Amino acid sequence: MQKKDLADCLYGDGQAMAPRKRTDRLFQLPAGSVRFEGRLMDTIRFVEEWQLLDGKLWALFVNQFRSNVDDADHGWRCEYWGKMMRGACFTYACTQNETLYAAMEATVLDLLSTQQEDGRISSYSREVEVHGWDIWGRKYVLLGLQYYLEVCRDASLRARILTAMMRHADCMLEKLGPASEGKLEINEASDHWGGLNSSSVLEPMVRLYNLTGEERYLRFADYIVERGGTKVGNVFEMAYRGRLYPYEYPVTKAYEMMSCFEGLLEYYRVTGVEKWRVAVENFARLVAQSDITIIGCAGCTHELFDHSSVRQLDASEKGIIQETCVTVTWMKLCYQLLSLTGDSFFADRMEQSIYNALLGSVNTEKCVTNNGLPFDSYSPILPGTRGRKTGGLKAMENGAYYGCCAAIGAAGTGIVGLCAAMQAKDGLAVNLYLQGSVHAFTPQGGEITLQTETEYPADGEIHMTVSLGQDEELALYLRIPEWSRRTLLQVNGETLDRIVPGNYVRIFRTWRNGDRISLSLDMRTRRIRPEEYQVSSQDAPYAAFCRGPLVLARDARLGGDVDAPICPVVAADGFVETKPAVETRLENQVACDLPTEDGGFVRLIDYASAGKSWDERSRMAAWIPMR
Repeated sequence: MQKKDLADCLYGDGQAMAPRKRTDRLFQLPAGSVRFEGRLMDTIRFVEEWQLLDGKLWALFVNQFRSNVDDADHGWRCEYWGKMMRGACFTYACTQNETLYAAMEATVLDLLSTQQEDGRISSYSREVEVHGWDIWGRKYVLLGLQYYLEVCRDASLRARILTAMMRHADCMLEKLGPASEGKLEINEASDHWGGLNSSSVLEPMVRLYNLTGEERYLRFADYIVERGGTKVGNVFEMAYRGRLYPYEYPVTKAYEMMSCFEGLLEYYRVTGVEKWRVAVENFARLVAQSDITIIGCAGCTHELFDHSSVRQLDASEKGIIQETCVTVTWMKLCYQLLSLTGDSFFADRMEQSIYNALLGSVNTEKCVTNNGLPFDSYSPILPGTRGRKTGGLKAMENGAYYGCCAAIGAAGTGIVGLCAAMQAKDGLAVNLYLQGSVHAFTPQGGEITLQTETEYPADGEIHMTVSLGQDEELALYLRIPEWSRRTLLQVNGETLDRIVPGNYVRIFRTWRNGDRISLSLDMRTRRIRPEEYQVSSQDAPYAAFCRGPLVLARDARLGGDVDAPICPVVAADGFVETKPAVETRLENQVACDLPTEDGGFVRLIDYASAGKSWDERSRMAAWIPMR
């Protein structure tokens, strides 16, 4: 291969990704580059088999566009298809399952058959369109088609999809825009959240501009950004100034707001206006500080930003909290910022969400609680149960129903394969330590494979072998999690120093075929006190315990009263000498015994494995009552 910029190797001449070549630090590897096994891969295949290969489910979602089904309640059935298609595309990039590809192609053709003469694809009648969640649903139609376009191998179908998307978008542009032009303002095109949900169409409009080069789509994006996201306040300007936390904005709907900022990030990539890069990064860092809880989600008042980092310890907050839609959208925003900045801060945030809130939401037992959907909608933190309620539940024909979190969940599991390892212009960055292999490019245009042997996160020992066709000077970036205070890193037996938690180690050297890397991460169990979230232990007598990226939890099936306070033995430095549990009878990643001052112990398992009877039999707690 002739030497050229690595971004060109990855994205070629495709317009869709062209802006990223100028702005981003890390790049998505081609589909199939990351091959791994273990619990994360098992979960991805579980979701693929149970949900994404279900042809009847795809047909059900498409059928919503053959009627005016959302007229009656101004609902969001129109979002299901696009949300699940995005997840299917992420999943296909990981599994390369040809049966999944065939299912996606079939449902895309089915969807295109619903397009009306003027280009509209909507579940609303013309009498009530551009209200409720109509534009939100049309956004998801665009996104679903755009992500499918990235994996589509049929040139004629690609052309047909592109034409369909333009007609669909042009139909919106005819009606939405400045009131001075006789159009409906984007912030007025919804009855909810000050128009925040409608403004999130910003993301696919920018992506459509990238695909087509048609200026009208960029001009419409200009207009949306000028209007500021809502009719009650310009959230983009608020984020840029950075004086308010997002829970202090006039509208605080977490999922929809993060979707708008994903769009603003795409807008920055195209325009290069530095102000908007600052706004998105400010926003994400403020959310991380004020609203991300110990399990990697946000929202302790329904699905709202509400200073969740504090409110997660409020004993009165035990209801509809920690929505899976919020978890997945937070992960996607962090992935975008990881790509843009190359800052491992965002990879740390993703790992926290993946191993706790996300994995915990997957209905691996296929329990019929919560309507038996593949993903739970809300996750407990204080003593409580899973399966409390189905978020975004909507009935459809023939007694069928679905929910928003079930539709978006596959995007969360699927994104694991995209973020696990990424291309840097001078080498390769490893974000998640997974048993398996990564195949990437070298700066000289050659190929490199990194084979990893590990049981992480059950164990902190990670061994990697480099395979190269010829010796080459390049950089390997290894993420050192912020919680790893004792880290040992060796290359071919030689110890490297200056290892800083919460950063990448950049190992720049001439690599040779067969070089070995050994990384040992600090897997001591650490106590997390409320004070780390600016809450007094007197006001909130709880503690959490973490081992590596895993939050540990009590589960009633392991014995003992989950609500009863305990008094653990904790060293002065905040670490706990837990012992591996011999037998738990429960599927888990980690099980250990926490010593207590009365000479006994309390058994804990990883948060994602707890609560999986979805009722009081497995009552659970991440924040454990303390005496």
